[in-house]
Amino acid sequence: MTQEEKYKIINNDYTDLYIEHNRNEKLLNRFPGATTHIINARYAIAYVPVDILDKNFIRKYGYSTLPRLYGLTSKVALESTRVHRLRAIPGFNLRGKGVLVAIIDTGVDYTNPIFIREDGTSKIIRLWDQTIDSLDHYPKDTFYGTEYSRKQINNAIKSSNPYDIVPSKDEIGHGTMLTGIMAGSEVPSSNFSGVASDADIIVVKLKQAKNNLRDFFFIPYDVPCYQDNDIIWGLEFIIKTANQYNMPCSICIGMGSSQGAHDGRGPLDNEMYFFTIFPHFGFSLSAGNEGNNKRHFFHTTDPSIRYTTVELNIGENEPGFSMELWGGLPNTYSIDMLSPSGEYIPRITESLRFNIEIKFIFEETTIFVDYNLVETNTGDQLILLRFSKPAAGIWRFRVYSRGSEPGSFNIWLPMNGFISNQTYFLNPTPYTTITSPSNTAPPITVTAYNPENDQLYNQASKGFARNGVIKPELTAPGVNLVVPNLSKGFTTASGTGLAAAFTAGITALMLEWGVVNGYYPNISSIQIKKYLIRGARRSRLLHYPNQDWGYGIIDLFNVFNTLRSNFPTKK
Repeated sequence: MTQEEKYKIINNDYTDLYIEHNRNEKLLNRFPGATTHIINARYAIAYVPVDILDKNFIRKYGYSTLPRLYGLTSKVALESTRVHRLRAIPGFNLRGKGVLVAIIDTGVDYTNPIFIREDGTSKIIRLWDQTIDSLDHYPKDTFYGTEYSRKQINNAIKSSNPYDIVPSKDEIGHGTMLTGIMAGSEVPSSNFSGVASDADIIVVKLKQAKNNLRDFFFIPYDVPCYQDNDIIWGLEFIIKTANQYNMPCSICIGMGSSQGAHDGRGPLDNEMYFFTIFPHFGFSLSAGNEGNNKRHFFHTTDPSIRYTTVELNIGENEPGFSMELWGGLPNTYSIDMLSPSGEYIPRITESLRFNIEIKFIFEETTIFVDYNLVETNTGDQLILLRFSKPAAGIWRFRVYSRGSEPGSFNIWLPMNGFISNQTYFLNPTPYTTITSPSNTAPPITVTAYNPENDQLYNQASKGFARNGVIKPELTAPGVNLVVPNLSKGFTTASGTGLAAAFTAGITALMLEWGVVNGYYPNISSIQIKKYLIRGARRSRLLHYPNQDWGYGIIDLFNVFNTLRSNFPTKK
């Protein structure tokens, strides 16, 4: 990629497509004439004229070449995890000193006093705003956005017009909220304190997804929506920055996607898997808020019964949406459909790669159907349906399973915000609703509960992953938390994204104990997760791990209490 070609990164006349090149330069030429942008040794992005994104795209190039689209997962607590009790013990006054916390989200209000130290300097050491175009002030090799240093941010907060110096803003507030939970300063009068209040901060503000990808999946323009290739670039930036500062780093991703097979396989999932084994890093991911939204259907097939009936209610004025059916081995799957007016589309038989456009006579509806018998990332079968101007009412789909053995299939609708609340399955399954990339095995996946009454957040996504991996592993505060708002005041909010931020703060304290204080110099995210699981608070009335709570509620005091008989020696 050259400086002259970088406009294609943000230009809607070009769409972004994945190339998994694995150091093989021949694979980089998969899309002739495309501009290729190498992310790392495994993945590159091809910027291709948007005309390629037509109704035949999946059949020609496969589902896995498209970036997944992500939304936000959030809309008192320190006592519940017994952080204060731990801090009262000499030698355990852990506040994140010497540790970095990092957020990939909607940006941050860097002028908020909770992100400014008593000496007037910012806690933020680096900020990459992907939305602000610059000639050459972007992170190395990214070719987009603008990177701001701590010095620039310090100059800005001392200025009467800070945004003339650092014009980055969080217009939505989600990133400010999560960053405040991780590392905001204590404000006793508002009953607020970040978990790792002495930590330094890295911020990545994501650019919004391209409209051509929103159009392909029928995602509204007015909801926050992000591409996972931009998240991968954010991860690369954070890892490099932390290594430059030679500081341990706790990373939070408080967003998710209902696209994909929900089994931890995909470009972002693979990146998370790779980075999680690095020492000195911790990864906290939100489970999602899809548990009670009726957007998941699961069924185990019986070879003696020809088909399973799936009923879907589509709400009034639904402009369009996508729906994904993932069929498990060894069987193959096919569908027919019946519209609310009674128009019947006969069974569409299996095919290796097949697509069809269905136009209905009595409705204005068009459905684009793609069969992919062996999807690239998973090896499982995918049936992708994209609805344009779907008729309101009850749609019936019969799913046929071919094979002599019992099989199973899952169907997922888009996540909250990407589809109307009036579009849902009549017989839904609340489990296996953890959003991507939180189905990836090594990172810490967190669900949310209310520490006031020990009740699980009623919207929380539930486990396990489609392939049986235990997710979520842990539960953290995430209901009615006091959080910073964009008016430099405070409000309350709920969601599993908040629980992930809380856990990222806890992870920062573990990194301070292990790396900075020298008790476990090479501790990694996997090892932190094992410590937190061992110390988690569990009810005698439940069996663990379970699909709702994982291994239980995070209890940092008990983590160290369980180590009393075998406490590591300081090195």
